Amino acid sequence: MKKQFYLIALALSPLLGKAQNSNVEKNITGIQVGLFGVDLYNEIKIFDKTTLRAELSLFPAIWGGDLYAKTGFAFYPALTIEPKYYYNISKRSENGKNTKNNSANYFGLQVRYIPDWFVISNTKNLSLANQINFIPTYGFRRNFSNNFNYEFKAGIGYGATFANYYNTSGAVLDLSFKIGYDF
Repeated sequence: MKKQFYLIALALSPLLGKAQNSNVEKNITGIQVGLFGVDLYNEIKIFDKTTLRAELSLFPAIWGGDLYAKTGFAFYPALTIEPKYYYNISKRSENGKNTKNNSANYFGLQVRYIPDWFVISNTKNLSLANQINFIPTYGFRRNFSNNFNYEFKAGIGYGATFANYYNTSGAVLDLSFKIGYDF
């Protein structure tokens, strides 16, 4: 009986205006805020389950303790391009779960550039070196209350720093939980 009800509801859902999309949305623009920064993003559909996310972020940094004369803080920008593959969006749609604004699990590959030209800080003459990071990520995105969302992602990859006086490279960790709004 439960299965028959589900099939009838699934068949009537387009008539009721509650049809789920089994592919990613064509275009999503929004803002997300978390403990580790603020993102302004645009996600564009490339294929049925793949998007390209372009992101402008502002990250915080803080330091202090016995080794420093005073506690300091800084905010620095980052530009990110990330293809995302939403591997379970069709399954979520078939099960009647919310898929609005790409509400599904994904695999991604972040390419993040952190420039040396802009830092907001309480410390004078603070600068960063140019950085580029390549980070494979796993994440999930869910929507609630119409246009609000939350997103978790985790990944580990490779990063390199380029400066006139010092170059270095190594492992880079990305761990993020953010709450946002889609315009």
